[in-house]
Amino acid sequence: MKIILLKDIEQLGKKYEIKEVANGFARNFLIPKGLVKLVTKESLSWLKVQKEIEEKKAEEKLKRVQEIASALDGREITIPVQIGKEGQLFGSITSQKISEELKELGFEVKKGQINLAEPIKEIGEYPVKIQLPDNLEVEIRVIITEEKS
Repeated sequence: MKIILLKDIEQLGKKYEIKEVANGFARNFLIPKGLVKLVTKESLSWLKVQKEIEEKKAEEKLKRVQEIASALDGREITIPVQIGKEGQLFGSITSQKISEELKELGFEVKKGQINLAEPIKEIGEYPVKIQLPDNLEVEIRVIITEEKS
């Protein structure tokens, strides 16, 4: 029986793929759970429309991510921190802190997207890579300065 998958199904296929499955598997499991549609002329035209909609959504998402990437790439953010008598930082700068600073600037970047090998523990300038969706990567410069009292 030919079917159209309405969701990703492990060991069967991805959403909107057309697959051939056993009649009993389709009738007794897939159709009652709403996981598939039978292949008909109507369902094929519906599938075509759905794929176009998905494609437009993907293009819009990519466009938004590219806009964010171009706005972020090469940007410098300054993080003032308290310094001890011997020049050491009180605490360290983690990807969470960088994420919070970017959020204040209007960029929604999760801490998991920030590639920081280890927390920053000294004053200075550091290049930091940010991994955005669709395999886009940008680099920002994080500047750690002494907080003025």
